[in-house]
Amino acid sequence: MKSRGRIAVIGVGNEFRRDDGVGWAVLDRLRERPLPPEAELATCDGDPGRLIGLWAGARLAVVVDAAHAHPGTPGRVHRLELDAGLLGRSSATSSHGLGLGEAVELARVLDLLPDHLVVYAVEGADSALGTGLSPAVADAVAPLVAAVEAEIAGRPA
Repeated sequence: MKSRGRIAVIGVGNEFRRDDGVGWAVLDRLRERPLPPEAELATCDGDPGRLIGLWAGARLAVVVDAAHAHPGTPGRVHRLELDAGLLGRSSATSSHGLGLGEAVELARVLDLLPDHLVVYAVEGADSALGTGLSPAVADAVAPLVAAVEAEIAGRPA
């Protein structure tokens, strides 16, 4: 049977910065689920070089990351798609110094973008040092897991 191509699922963040760990929390749940063999799960601190290395050559990359939005609604999820080198703009920004946008632009210039990139950016409430998600962000984890599973299966969330 012919492989459908590699799928990179990347949880971005820092599990020791409260809501910034939402990407890692989603990946932890996905590791408990039956996924197709072409799905590769990885966590990343948001470094653009590491992100590019994780999604380079993938047919599909799904990234889950915490975001800051002004004004914000903790737990609100933004879904962004990238095809043909264009990333949709959102009022949400990454919670990291160098954001996902910089990684995407660098990957575009280097011709290392996946065929299709979907980003789930979750508005956080608390990025202080510590573990555990705020209640609003924790409530977003189960629906995010379902949405990522739908992306992997190629069906609408």
